[in-house]
Amino acid sequence: MTKSFTLNRRGFMAATAALAAPAIISSKALASSGELNFTGWAGYDKLKSDVFPAFEKATGIKVNFTELPDQDTMFAQAKVALQSGGIDMIEPTIDRVGAWNSNGLLGAFDPAKLAMDNYLPGLADGAAGQRSHDKDGKLLYVPSNWGTEALVVKTDGAKLSSPASLGDLFSADNQVVLRPHSALAAMGRWLDAQGKLPFPWLDGYSDMAKMTQLWDIALAEAIKAKGNVVQYWSGENEANAGFTANGATLGLCWDSTGYNLRKDGYKYVAPAEGAFAWHQGFVLMKNAANVEQAHELAKWVSTPEGASGWATAFSSNPVGKGAADKMDPEVSAYYNGTFNDEALSKLWWWPDQSADFIAKRGEYADKYKAA
Repeated sequence: MTKSFTLNRRGFMAATAALAAPAIISSKALASSGELNFTGWAGYDKLKSDVFPAFEKATGIKVNFTELPDQDTMFAQAKVALQSGGIDMIEPTIDRVGAWNSNGLLGAFDPAKLAMDNYLPGLADGAAGQRSHDKDGKLLYVPSNWGTEALVVKTDGAKLSSPASLGDLFSADNQVVLRPHSALAAMGRWLDAQGKLPFPWLDGYSDMAKMTQLWDIALAEAIKAKGNVVQYWSGENEANAGFTANGATLGLCWDSTGYNLRKDGYKYVAPAEGAFAWHQGFVLMKNAANVEQAHELAKWVSTPEGASGWATAFSSNPVGKGAADKMDPEVSAYYNGTFNDEALSKLWWWPDQSADFIAKRGEYADKYKAA
């Protein structure tokens, strides 16, 4: 099992004092003024309104953006595109890269065409860097932004433990909105923290026999408590609707959901067991037609301007040195209000997940929803 990489929010904010060198756009990409077929996450309108126009102004490259709600849909579309073409670059999370590669979907980036020194420490080097390469040392993934999945809380309605816990998601006192596979992982981690599992929850990510034993237990316990679920979500729009349309008082959602609802009586809280943390980035399709343009987007998103714009669009954290200086102070205040040093030290990074694991996890999620 790959160890979690370490990143301290205050540490990376301090690191931004040293600005990265300006991006050098390749003459080939500039000469082409070409296009890039990019597939990414739906529900982040600033990508279209602000980020891609800024990238086009800087490079002359037009981004054709296809929006999809979740990684399972992206993965399915990538398999189709491997035969039919039409996708150059996609934006999964680092824990999925092994599964994408084992299915023959990925090409390799050329580090010489990027600016690897632009990235904040811990995001493209160290353990994260190891997870970004295949066994032959080829670079398959470069970071775009990172963030967390924790408790979105209606301040005048949710009933929380002291301190708040993942277990609050399974209390009949709360009306909840959940992503099925995250809910099962939350149940597993909650049971693990109480010493109620035969093996550590993490063991299930590297041992399929243990995975089935652990997830059988989590599924059974989650089904007992599912009477309080008002909506399941797979993407940002559904998560928001769980609160605004269906009356949820508590949810296990991305930090962007909490940020988007912060002025409507909701706050974002790290559970005692630690927030789930995700690391998102770019992969190159094996049959990409616009390879130079893909490298230019990845490189631009590592610059202060590009990294701050990308993170702002996702209400998340930037990957490039100097980007925090360009972020909206309200975004920084929001995150600092949730994550003190203790909460940062407890971040639970999603482990690597093989294709077999993801398929089996999907079966458990379907059983949970159907029960």
